Amino acid sequence: MSITQERKAELIKEYATKAGDTGSPEVQVAVLSERISNLTDHLKIHKHDFHSRRGLLIMVGQRRRLLDYVKGKDPSRYESLIKRLGLRR
Repeated sequence: MSITQERKAELIKEYATKAGDTGSPEVQVAVLSERISNLTDHLKIHKHDFHSRRGLLIMVGQRRRLLDYVKGKDPSRYESLIKRLGLRR
């Protein structure tokens, strides 16, 4: 369900805006998207896992807020981020 440290390090390296960057919205959205994807796969198998479903909804809301923040700050960054992640909207 969760992501490995190696995968998280790859995502941070790929989406970081500068060296040592782990807190930028791009990195946070990328890590959340990976966790959401893994949890979605888990819920396809375990349909009655309602506690994990609640966690999924919380993560989706957090990702949405981060994306709204990026869109308000710099719309071109937002467009490139959702294109790189393959998100709709």
